[in-house]
Amino acid sequence: MALWGGRFAAGSSSMFRQVNDSLPFDQVMAVQDLQGSVVWSRALHKAGVLSADEQAQLEAALTKLQQQAEAGELDFAASSEEDIHSFVEAALIDKLGDVGRKLHTGRSRNDQVATDFRLWVREHVASLKQDLYALIRSLLQTANRHQQAIIPGYTHLQRAQPIMFAHWALAYVEMFKRDISRLDDLAARMNQCPLGSGALAGTTYPVDRQDIAQQLGFASPCLNSLDAVSDRDFVLELLFSASTSMMHISRMAEDLIFYNSGEAGFLQLGDAVTSGSSLMPQKKNPDALELMRGKCGRVFGSLQALLVTMKGLPLAYNKDMQEDKEGAIDAVNQWHCCLCIASEVLDSLSLNEARCREAAAQGYANATELADYLVEKGIPFRTGHDIAGKVVLAAIEAKCPIEDLPLAELQAICDKIQEDVYPVLQLEYGINKRNILGGTSTQTVIEALYRELETLDTQES
Repeated sequence: MALWGGRFAAGSSSMFRQVNDSLPFDQVMAVQDLQGSVVWSRALHKAGVLSADEQAQLEAALTKLQQQAEAGELDFAASSEEDIHSFVEAALIDKLGDVGRKLHTGRSRNDQVATDFRLWVREHVASLKQDLYALIRSLLQTANRHQQAIIPGYTHLQRAQPIMFAHWALAYVEMFKRDISRLDDLAARMNQCPLGSGALAGTTYPVDRQDIAQQLGFASPCLNSLDAVSDRDFVLELLFSASTSMMHISRMAEDLIFYNSGEAGFLQLGDAVTSGSSLMPQKKNPDALELMRGKCGRVFGSLQALLVTMKGLPLAYNKDMQEDKEGAIDAVNQWHCCLCIASEVLDSLSLNEARCREAAAQGYANATELADYLVEKGIPFRTGHDIAGKVVLAAIEAKCPIEDLPLAELQAICDKIQEDVYPVLQLEYGINKRNILGGTSTQTVIEALYRELETLDTQES
């Protein structure tokens, strides 16, 4: 049943229906469409359009359909309806006859879909936040299991300075906390209800839009009917939030892929999140991590596709905007899956702390400590930096770490160097010297870890 057929003498072609019909994907908004329809029926009753009995019949039928939708009992595959809106209306007419035909009075699919989509996004914002909290908990628990572990920190993928493994985990906690804050911002900005805006100019029926918004859980109605039906900023913000978070997941995946490699050997991944080779029996591939990294492309693509779709559209609604849903639905599904599998990866990994420590001590990572030591001896940092570089060259030539160079050889480069330099060159010294807020000292990191665990307990309760 098309909602617009009276004007047309002939039906749509099969090819047109293939590109036009959206029920195969907008069926995911069935519950939201039914929720909005219940509230609209109440608004029509208050406006004098529906009798109390008609409204009661509609609400009972819509509630029954919602229960079926939530139980997965609606047969969308057998339907020839164009979209979820016509599917619901056809079901009402089939059950209630002309009473079902009255529900769409004063309403357009334009304000209807804008409302449905906001309700759908709002619901998924809440569930995605829970996924992010779960991933943060996995990061914190992984850090907690390895509180004393030291790994190399990298810049340019070259060993730079040693850091606590927990410090690495807490860096990603900060990223995923920002992802949560972006979802909170999105939820606040999209907290306006389009219903009652009609096709583009509002409705002639005296519906109470403040009450409609309140019943649907919105802070207020949208203030301009043109904007209400044509705004998809909230979808773009959802896709940007998904893209940014997927980028964070991908960066973490890349770190873990490298840490898991034979060349690094810092950790092992669990069997449940890895796979083997069809040819090489020895292989244990980090496929879960590679898939997380790979799925970024399709999520990023959904954001770019909708930006391109929206950038040339005049006011108000245009059919191009039907392209907003498939990409958003897929992006949300991919984001959800990647957040969940990332938690499983972290929960499964085992850290080789001895190998991590060995790598952290290599690469002359204590050269900065030597430069700072010279600063304490009264040498300007830039001069100390130059001296430390010469010491590194001497250590490379001697094929040994800096701390194994004899004092006489160190003093040949700079006579300010004394026996007290050797404790400064030890691994823990450089770690624990950085006890400033946000630094990587053991005390600072453990305090930050416990603080985050406590905060998470409060947020999840």
